[in-house]
Amino acid sequence: MNIVLNIIWVVFGGLMIAIEYAVASIGMMVTIIGIPFGLQTLKLAAVALWPFGTAARSSGWPSGCLAGVMNVIWWFLGGVAIALTHLLWGLVFCITIVGIPCGMQHFKLMKLALFPFGKDLTFS
Repeated sequence: MNIVLNIIWVVFGGLMIAIEYAVASIGMMVTIIGIPFGLQTLKLAAVALWPFGTAARSSGWPSGCLAGVMNVIWWFLGGVAIALTHLLWGLVFCITIVGIPCGMQHFKLMKLALFPFGKDLTFS
């Protein structure tokens, strides 16, 4: 079922979101300081391309304090704007019963867009 939902997701905007994240990632990786943020944007691109069956879990203690600081910096670099965009699209998709699964994936992406550092992705 996840494969069917992912194909529907890609057709109805998921590919566009993933490309947007990939382009932003390349832009962030121009400077050495931006490389960690570009890597997190690539993480968002991977989930945006294939969100059904993907789970984000905390990676544990070693990234704790540094991940918190990087998340705060991330909020100012665009994390809040990305999260608000996913909130808007999640609400739009949840208007209809058919769109609720896609809306829920936007809410999952919203949480990941707010706190990308210190997360590990698992694809099933």
